[in-house]
Amino acid sequence: MSGSGEKKAVVTRFAPSPTGFLHIGGARTALFNWLFAQHHGGRYLLRIEDTDRVRSTQPAIDAILDGLGWLGLTSDEEPVYQFARAERHAEVAREMLANGHAYKCFATPEELAELREAQRAAKQPMRYDGRWRDRDPAEAPEGAPYVIRLKAEREGETVIEDSVQGRVVVRNAELDDMILLRSDGTPTYMLAVVVDDHDMGVTHVIRGDDHLNNAFRQLGIYRSMGWEEPVYAHIPLIHGADGAKLSKRHGALGVDAYRDEMGMLPEAIINYLLRLGWGHGDEEIITRDRAIELFDLAGVGRSPARFDLKKLENLNGHYIREADDARLARLVIPHIVTLIGRDLSDAEKAVLTEAMPALKPRAKTLNEIADGALFLVAQRPLAYDDKARALLDDAGITLIAACIEALDGLETWSTSTIEEKIRGVAETAGLGLGKVAQPLRAALTGRTTSPGIFDVLVLLGKGETMARLSDAAASDVGQ
Repeated sequence: MSGSGEKKAVVTRFAPSPTGFLHIGGARTALFNWLFAQHHGGRYLLRIEDTDRVRSTQPAIDAILDGLGWLGLTSDEEPVYQFARAERHAEVAREMLANGHAYKCFATPEELAELREAQRAAKQPMRYDGRWRDRDPAEAPEGAPYVIRLKAEREGETVIEDSVQGRVVVRNAELDDMILLRSDGTPTYMLAVVVDDHDMGVTHVIRGDDHLNNAFRQLGIYRSMGWEEPVYAHIPLIHGADGAKLSKRHGALGVDAYRDEMGMLPEAIINYLLRLGWGHGDEEIITRDRAIELFDLAGVGRSPARFDLKKLENLNGHYIREADDARLARLVIPHIVTLIGRDLSDAEKAVLTEAMPALKPRAKTLNEIADGALFLVAQRPLAYDDKARALLDDAGITLIAACIEALDGLETWSTSTIEEKIRGVAETAGLGLGKVAQPLRAALTGRTTSPGIFDVLVLLGKGETMARLSDAAASDVGQ
C-alpha cells in the first residue's frame, strides 16, 4: 500500500480466457480498461487466463492478441499467462492455511453429493456446509485427499461500492467456504484471479457484471491476506436489438469477423463499442484521443446496452469517408482478391487508390467498396448482369456507337472533356443525360450501378473504355 496518503497510479487489466475468438463484448471490456488507464495516465495490462488446459488453445491466444492489436488495445507490458503462475497461487493458499484463514477439507465426493441431494430435496441453497471448518485434520484417515477451503466470514455482510452498479450488499451467510486448492494441488480460478490481480498491482477491476457475485467471494481472499482491495466496476452485458442476451444471430462474432468478413474499420468498432453503454452528452462521433480525454466510469450506464448492426455500419461509413485513400485501398485489396480469385497487379492497385474518392462516399463497409470497384479489375469480355443486358438493346447499342464516335478523337481524357462529348451525344439524340449514361454504364461495368459515369470513364482510361464500348457495340448482348 502507498504511504503518506499518496495516490496509487491506476492499473487496469483485461483477462480473457483463450477458449475461442475475441468476442465483441470482450473487446468492449478491453476498451473500457484501456481508456480508463489512458485517461488517468496509468497502465493497462493483459492476462491470458489459460488455466482450463482442455479448452485453452494457442490459436485462440493468437486470435485474441491479433484482435487486440488490430483495435490498438495492446498491453503496456508483456501478457501474463495464468497457468504459468500456478505455484504462486498454491503458495498463497498454503499461506492462508498457515494463518488460519483457510482449512483442509477431507469431505469425499460421495459425501458432497449426498449433501447436495439433501439440500435439493429440502429446497435449500446448495452450498458446502463447513463440516471440516472447525475439525482437527488428524480426524481424517491417514493419507486421505483434501482440498483447501477459504474460511469465509459468517456474520454480518459484505459491501461493495461498485463504480458502475453503486452500493451492493450481500449477507455473509450466503457465501460458502469456497475451494482455493483442489485435492491434486491445482489452484481454482477464484484464487488465481485474486493473486494475479494483487501481484500485477491492479487498482481497478473493470469487467462484465456477470462477475459481480464473484467479487464478494474474492474479497474474502484479499481480506484474509491483508491485501489492498481494488476498486470494482461491473459493466452491464451487451444485448441484441431485441433485448435478448447477445448471440451469433445478433452479430456476436469474433472481432476478426468484423474485420475480415464484414469489412469494418478498427476506428469504427472502437467508436461504436465506446458508445455501447457509455455516453457523453449527445456526442456520437468520438475519436480515440477525444475518448481518452472524456472517459470515466460515471458515464457507464447500469442497463444492458443493445447491439445494433445498422448503427455500426453507419458509423463505419463515416470513418470510411474520413479515411486516407491509400490506406483504404490497401484494406480493400484482400476483399477484392476474395471476390475475383486472383491477385491485383501494381497498375490495378494504383487505379484503386485513385478511385477511392469516387468509390467511398456511399459505402458503409470495405466489402461494399470492393464490390463497387470490381469494374476496375474486370477482364474483357465483361460479364453483364440481367439488368445491364436489358439496357444494351438496339437503342442502347445505337447510343454506345454514338459515344464511341464522339470519344474517339479526344486527345485530353478528363472529366470535363468527356462530359462535354457525352452531353453532346444526349442533345443530338434528344435525350436527357441519364438516358445515355445508363447503357454507357452497362457497357463499361456490366452492371447498372457504379460511381458517377464520368468517374468510371476517367478511371478506366481511354484505351480500356474504348475497348469495352467496342465489345458491347459488336456483340448481341441485348438480343
